[in-house]
Amino acid sequence: MEDRPAVHALLQTLRPTHVFNCAGVTGRPNVDWCESNKAATIRSNVIGALNLADLCDIEGIHLTVFATGCIYTYDKALGRPCPEGGRGGEWGRAWGFKEEEVGNFGGSWYSYTKSRVEELMRAYENVLILRLRMPISDDLHPRNFVTKILGYECVVNIPNSMSILSDLLPLSVVLATHNETGVVNFTNPGCISHNEVLGLFKEVVRPGMGEWRNFSVEEQAKVLKAGRSNCCLSTERLEGLAGKYGVVVPEVQEGMRRCFERMVGNGVE
Repeated sequence: MEDRPAVHALLQTLRPTHVFNCAGVTGRPNVDWCESNKAATIRSNVIGALNLADLCDIEGIHLTVFATGCIYTYDKALGRPCPEGGRGGEWGRAWGFKEEEVGNFGGSWYSYTKSRVEELMRAYENVLILRLRMPISDDLHPRNFVTKILGYECVVNIPNSMSILSDLLPLSVVLATHNETGVVNFTNPGCISHNEVLGLFKEVVRPGMGEWRNFSVEEQAKVLKAGRSNCCLSTERLEGLAGKYGVVVPEVQEGMRRCFERMVGNGVE
């Protein structure tokens, strides 16, 4: 996507009606990589993303961008305190960050670039921006959020909005087909803590799994180059759009349990 002439030539050759942008740098093994590779992160997450958005606009093509909701963090001063435990959908609907709110988290270079590029992309009338968080698949793919925390020695126990891909990806096609645009928090309704996720995984998938240890955000910061976003997003707009097209997105606790049941069906042990 950094090669603008090549992207333009491809669009003119294929002449698609819709484009989905799933590309972006998150780094390996995690977003700490971006702290030491800032220019490369800009080329992908900003220049490349804007090239594609601009060219789709020029060619009259609808563009769906799989973006991130990791541009917010809990802040008592903003009236967004960290909730005690995952309070389900009602907490998110009442207190979750809404799409029109400016991001308040710049603790990592990854989040900073994604926040800035989203602000610019809002200017394009052909773009649908879907903000995912901590994506979860029906297997133990290395990029699955569940796979990641299973491999950690310690986890923070903070409620977050999360995106269960089986629940949400089909809806992205529906929204694109109907040429919806603007920004949508693309997570399951409600928020769920890391301990709840691991507890459900142990109950449904791996009953013999041992216990895990928690540590504080301050302790976590000592072993990371960059901070991490922890937040709950409002899904009011998402649920409205889903209802408009007859789609039901389950609450995150219910969706997580179903996801783990599908894992078992897929042979995950």
